[in-house]
Amino acid sequence: GSSVAVAACDIYRPAAVDQLIKVGSQAGAEVYEQGTDRDPVRIAAWARDRAQSEGKDALIIDTSGRLHVDQEMMAELAQINKAVRPHDVLLVVDAMTGQDAVAVAEQFAEVADFDGVVLTKLDGDARGGAALSVKAITGKPILFASTGEKLDQFERFHPDRMSQRILGMGDMMTLIEKAQGAYDEEQAADLERKLRKQEFGLDDFLDQMRQVRRLGPLQSLLGMIPGMGKELRNVQVDEREFDRLQAIILSMTPQERRHPELIKGSRRLRIARGSGTNVQAVKQLIKQFEQMRKVMRQVAQGRMPDLGALMRQAR
Repeated sequence: GSSVAVAACDIYRPAAVDQLIKVGSQAGAEVYEQGTDRDPVRIAAWARDRAQSEGKDALIIDTSGRLHVDQEMMAELAQINKAVRPHDVLLVVDAMTGQDAVAVAEQFAEVADFDGVVLTKLDGDARGGAALSVKAITGKPILFASTGEKLDQFERFHPDRMSQRILGMGDMMTLIEKAQGAYDEEQAADLERKLRKQEFGLDDFLDQMRQVRRLGPLQSLLGMIPGMGKELRNVQVDEREFDRLQAIILSMTPQERRHPELIKGSRRLRIARGSGTNVQAVKQLIKQFEQMRKVMRQVAQGRMPDLGALMRQAR
């Protein structure tokens, strides 16, 4: 892969340098920093020279956020741009700021002729309006977007997919790409075999829940499924439900996880006590499991299940 370094030039926001060092470590990028006592323009120039001498493939200069009304900060940005002469300049815009993002983009363009936009906090369809506004006013492409703070929630921006989500048409391509990254062919083949032989048990159910959780927030994933966006906008998904279901399953014996039809009366009570829940929660889990098994059998047979109906039954 490429050798990348990041220059820590945000000396104003509390703990910004420490946060960048942590993220850089997670991403495998070296962070060049000189604390918060030096001039950001000097830090940027020093980082550029160091990156060149160390043969880095790319240097990302992280500057502080700034408002369009802050002339002093805008002037500092112009000085950094002049000092390092970057190949590309990207404007990072918070999608939650709405029309203020447009004003920032316009002022930013006057100081540094930027090449594209990075949208953050784009975890709701309604916030897609900021993307449309910035693109329309500045004429600059939106290159990347993030829907959370984790590295796997930062991705290339696809305008056609965003328009589909805004219109309630889902975003199956992004969902498929996320799933491909979480599953390998061997896992898929093993799952298909178990479904065909009706050997899919609660251990497998738990494993599937863990896999889904790795894909990202469940609310966001469900919104990518065509036909479900509008229906699910008002449904609040509690991510802690995963932990509760896991506790219930792990309170079962191996035999009960393989054959949930055995779980009746006294077994339900024992499992409820062991998981810190109640009998109704255990019964609900078994119901959800049977629904999931039904869906997966239909998918394995090449049929598309009625996901909307299943969601209504699960409430």
